[in-house]
Amino acid sequence: MEMGLLGIEDVISPDLLHAMCSMGHGDEIVFADIHFPAASIAATHGAKLIRLDGHSLTRILPAVLKLFPLDSYVPQDGLVMQKVPQDADKEIPIWKVFQEELHKAKQAPVVLKQIERFAFYERAKQAFAVVATGERSQYGNLILTKGICP
Repeated sequence: MEMGLLGIEDVISPDLLHAMCSMGHGDEIVFADIHFPAASIAATHGAKLIRLDGHSLTRILPAVLKLFPLDSYVPQDGLVMQKVPQDADKEIPIWKVFQEELHKAKQAPVVLKQIERFAFYERAKQAFAVVATGERSQYGNLILTKGICP
């Protein structure tokens, strides 16, 4: 479904579109699951908080990646929160979705870097924007870095 502009899916809210357009090369955006402290993380350094409650990252990410250039100058395509030791044996299916969608967008091998939980929070505090989603998957958080448009 379109929201009034051709080619922009309805899951891309006006606030998200504005944030992505306002970001510069090297700025980061966090896509957070329902468990992530999105409001408090965004408030730490005045990042824009964007609410997409009710929408999963499996729906949001493909729509975002049609519009968002990934930074080819960083060693990873996305950052995810490393599992805590108690969850070491858990499978994280959403990470496979992240890899598949990033691969489709990039048309090249994808590198997802895991960073320790509290280091992820600190990195997220520096982001341009934090998008609070309805993603229910544990560890369903992703940080992307904006590249340049070809």
